[in-house]
Amino acid sequence: MAMTDLHQTGPAIAFDNSYARLPGAMHVDVLPTPVEAPALIKVNAALAHELGIDPAGLTPEMAVGNLIPAGAAPIAQAYAGHQFGNFVPQLGDGRAILLGEVLDRQGRRRDIQLKGAGPTPFSRRGDGRAALGPVLREYLVSEAMHALGIPTTRALMAATTGEKVYREAVLPGAVLTRVASSHIRVGTFQFFAVRRDQESLAALIGHVIARHYPQLSGTENPALGLLDHVMDAQAALVARWVQVGFIHGVMNTDNMSVAGETIDYGPCAFMDAYDPATVFSSIDSYGRYAYANQPPIAQWNLARLAETLLGFLHESREEAVRIATERIEGFPAIYARHWLAGFRSKIGLVSAEDGDLDLIQALLDAMQMARADFTLTLRTLSNGQEPAALADWLPAWRARLARDPQGPEEQLALMRSVNPAYIPRNHRVEEMIGAAVERQDYAPFEAMLRVLMTPYQEQPGAEGYAEPPDETDRPYRTFCGT
Repeated sequence: MAMTDLHQTGPAIAFDNSYARLPGAMHVDVLPTPVEAPALIKVNAALAHELGIDPAGLTPEMAVGNLIPAGAAPIAQAYAGHQFGNFVPQLGDGRAILLGEVLDRQGRRRDIQLKGAGPTPFSRRGDGRAALGPVLREYLVSEAMHALGIPTTRALMAATTGEKVYREAVLPGAVLTRVASSHIRVGTFQFFAVRRDQESLAALIGHVIARHYPQLSGTENPALGLLDHVMDAQAALVARWVQVGFIHGVMNTDNMSVAGETIDYGPCAFMDAYDPATVFSSIDSYGRYAYANQPPIAQWNLARLAETLLGFLHESREEAVRIATERIEGFPAIYARHWLAGFRSKIGLVSAEDGDLDLIQALLDAMQMARADFTLTLRTLSNGQEPAALADWLPAWRARLARDPQGPEEQLALMRSVNPAYIPRNHRVEEMIGAAVERQDYAPFEAMLRVLMTPYQEQPGAEGYAEPPDETDRPYRTFCGT
């Protein structure tokens, strides 16, 4: 199929491509590479309506990039990043192509991006493609995170390409259509800072403020306000992750969105038995991104963002460093506020007492000692049952609940609203992927997706999705899929 088979046709999508209008150093124009036999797996009709797009017009050809809708301005974005602590000055979208931006029905600006649509100038000898398994994982887990109430990129479409990709094995190819508030990362700022391109950095700062934090426009020090807002957004996000046992797995600076959304579901997974040292990623040999390390890594990543902003924080570099250091050192307190508020709700509390932190830590210690399942234990507690693993902790909890202004039923209702019955259990995700890859059977994907769309409600017949894996299924390992 020749490049000329890509046509500027398709359903009317009201693109307004503000990032493509920024200075040329920030991106390169690139078209998706056509594929031979595209086939739709799933269209997220509800999200399409939210974006103001008719889902009936979302065809297989659009889902893989064979057909580019009118008004799109396909680009690959430039960024750098620290990967497992090692700085790489040029990364960029090596297998993702940003079609453009739309204003959704609520007036929010949203990116529409194809992931796995072929090589770009940033591919670094890669094929620019995605395998079916990682595409289904990201579709399912990102939509599950949205249903859990956690800021995240979304999945609009998934499609197979009819072609093979070559990784550790020969696998079916696929493309994910991803939606995000933006795809701007800490690494985007690093790309220009390492090149001492202050002009592009200034344009990027202005763009991010206008797009994500417009309340900062016209303030005395907008760059400092930007750092403060991104810090708070990331603190809130990571606190939400740990409250559902989510482990991102690859918290590199190029995978950290300045919009405060979860982005790039590579070797991600959900913790089963509670253990702060839990690591799933096969490439995280030293546990840099383990469950308990996610908050300090977020702080480390934010320090890298602060470094890129020094020239805009104060005219004196010494004073700029002092200001940035002070801000970054304040991150643990910001994170602790979000974490404690979330865990108070998880044990049924709306009031605050000085001893709440110790009470919550004692709960986590009890779960770790018993190797109790994190999600199931908290959900059991939310249903008014008392897990045996918590026998020594329960009297202190009951005494604390008695001092809270809510009644018992209100307390349990609060707990059920924040302690999910269903998460994307890792063994279930693998079963789903296996069925699709080995047998082209998408029924397990559809069934699991349906359950995960209402994670806080008990669903008759869905009990198997709440069960932890057998001991024989551990240890579980995840892979990037790049």
